[in-house]
Amino acid sequence: MKIAVIGTSWITEKFLSAAISTGKITLEAVCSRSAEKGRALASRFGAEKVYASPAELVRDAEIKGVYIASPNSLHYSQSKLCIENGKNVICEKPATDTEQEMSEIISLAKKHGVIYTEAIMSMFVPAFDILKKDISEIGRIRTVNLIYCQLSSKYPAYLRGENPNIFNPEFHTGCLADIGVYNVFLAAGLFGMPDKIMSHATFLDSGADAEGTAVLSYGDMTVNLVYSKVGQSYSPSEIIGDKGNISLNAVSQLTGIDRVSENGRQNIVPYEISRDEIMGAEASAFADAVNGNDKAKAKIESVNATALNVRRICDIIRQQNGFSF
Repeated sequence: MKIAVIGTSWITEKFLSAAISTGKITLEAVCSRSAEKGRALASRFGAEKVYASPAELVRDAEIKGVYIASPNSLHYSQSKLCIENGKNVICEKPATDTEQEMSEIISLAKKHGVIYTEAIMSMFVPAFDILKKDISEIGRIRTVNLIYCQLSSKYPAYLRGENPNIFNPEFHTGCLADIGVYNVFLAAGLFGMPDKIMSHATFLDSGADAEGTAVLSYGDMTVNLVYSKVGQSYSPSEIIGDKGNISLNAVSQLTGIDRVSENGRQNIVPYEISRDEIMGAEASAFADAVNGNDKAKAKIESVNATALNVRRICDIIRQQNGFSF
């Protein structure tokens, strides 16, 4: 399948490396405001076409799919433009800001007969299905702690008085949008929509959220979410049952998953999995769905249903804490 990409950041390069490694996707074109960056990326991955705007890109009949990795604030409008012009879309997270926008985009994709999904790698890797199956082995679950605290490489620049995009709310970024969303996706993917949400966020002077916590109540089960871009955690996440527990080394990639019970510790997902393999899972499912594979289409529909719950949860967290977007 021939695709185009919008955006030339490091995540675009990682996605292209993974997508091309599947053997199902080739790069046809790059869209970038910087002709120099566009040409450099296109050359690296074997494409000849470079477009200066999405409006130009969508007129290219050879492009079947588009990977969107522009600033978060542009995801919704660019997804809409591509879909309305008959392009299949896989959009980098967060694909939209709100549940309303997500619902609209999913409905629009169905109307135009194209595939649309969020590039949330944790929902597509085989480890997610393994984890979902194995939680039945640890008995009754009452407590879940999902932790993703990663000190941003851009934080020193912010402290020097600069304003990197990741800490600039004009781009609809910040901790919840960038990494907290992985915690929310895993909770919603495993357990659905909670009955009650309590949350707290701390903000930088720029107006972006620096870190946050959320308590999701599911009857007699509590899921605690902890996420930060201004501090580093080395603690695993845990799903705690009365017959054992499951520890997760990485919420975002679902690597390093161990099941612990009275019979000892068993590693059920390896600690070291290549980025190509992890991101390749979402690229492969996207390509297969576009090519009519029913299993892949069902997976996309499942991820989209989860994405609606994720947006609903994030909407509530933002409302409770007075986010600017």
